[in-house]
Amino acid sequence: MRENSSVSETQPLHVAPGGFKIKVACQYCGGISTVTMRRLIEKGLIRPNRQLRHIIISRAELDRFLAG
Repeated sequence: MRENSSVSETQPLHVAPGGFKIKVACQYCGGISTVTMRRLIEKGLIRPNRQLRHIIISRAELDRFLAG
C-alpha cells in the first residue's frame, strides 16, 4: 500500500489578490462559521466591500480585525 503524503486532509486556502468571499474569509480567520462572519459584519467589526454583487472582504480588513 502506497502512502501519498501530498494529499492534504483539508482544502487549500485559495488566496485572491483583491479579497475573499465569505467562506474563504472564514477559513482565513481560523475556521469560523459563516454565521459568525455575517454577525461580525452586522456589528460593524468587519467592513466588507458592498460595491459588488457579492460580499467581498479585503485581506487588509481581515488582518486589521485579527490584529485587534
